[in-house]
Amino acid sequence: MSLGEFDLIRHFFDRPELQSSRPDVLGIGDDCALLSVPQGMQLAQSLDTLVSGVHFPEHCDPFLLGYRALATNISDIAAMGAEPHSFTLGLTLPESDTDWLQAFSDGLVALAQPSGLALIGGDTTRGPLTISIQVQGLIPSGQALRRNGAKVGDLIYVSGSLGDAAGALPAVLEGLYPQNCEDTSVQYLLQRYYQPSPRVKLGQWLAANGATSALDVSDGLLGDLGHTLKASQAGAELNLEQLPLSPQLLNVAGKQKAQSYALSGGDDYELCFTWPAHKTLELPEAIRAECSVTCIGRITDADGICDSATGQPLSAAAYRHF
Repeated sequence: MSLGEFDLIRHFFDRPELQSSRPDVLGIGDDCALLSVPQGMQLAQSLDTLVSGVHFPEHCDPFLLGYRALATNISDIAAMGAEPHSFTLGLTLPESDTDWLQAFSDGLVALAQPSGLALIGGDTTRGPLTISIQVQGLIPSGQALRRNGAKVGDLIYVSGSLGDAAGALPAVLEGLYPQNCEDTSVQYLLQRYYQPSPRVKLGQWLAANGATSALDVSDGLLGDLGHTLKASQAGAELNLEQLPLSPQLLNVAGKQKAQSYALSGGDDYELCFTWPAHKTLELPEAIRAECSVTCIGRITDADGICDSATGQPLSAAAYRHF
């Protein structure tokens, strides 16, 4: 069945699970969305574009694609310490495949609902499969975590485990998905690639309780940490033995390759943040139940990033997606 633009939007995206319950938001149905920013709050916005064959494999499972496309944007909101609010969707399609659209829409719902996100507008057009999502979040004025706040002596932490998504890439390129993979370790890595967990609650807590900087690890730890160091005019030393590596990644890749994936792989969407050394980091139990945090190094006054054990520099090359 071929659908026109407005029928397509009505059938698959103007659905109750994606509508806002906020009285100060006007969503789909008019020429523009309208939203009010509460007094004392700032609006955080992030936009990502994903292109078939560049950021995800062609013929990707549309449910997982919808979930992942939204997750990567929410991760940016989490890195600033903001509360997810709403999102817009730009969707370029080679054809209006109703089965594909239903699964893609279901993938959006699977993450939007628990995240409290409403779809408030967007656009559809015809062409090579391309997904553009802009997410909005709210944060108390002046509280947003930025990249330029790291101070010499601050400790460097990361959430969760690193390298899992890069470890999944060979299976991704083969067209495997978690549900049709028999190897449980590879299945876990695929799950981490296709359905990353934005660390929203952690980011909000860090912003409210004294973290000095943060960003999400999307292009690899070394590349992303390098952005913080450039903005903060500082350097870093990392303890490679403290890199959080999942048992599944170690099982699939071995320690040496797992460390390489953790340092230079991308698409993990974990948070890398800095914390004052004189303050004890005591996360609430609810956050600790969702993810671990690991201290992996400290901020220095030297240039670049080095291995704390050897003093040797570590290349901060950024990851190239897919």
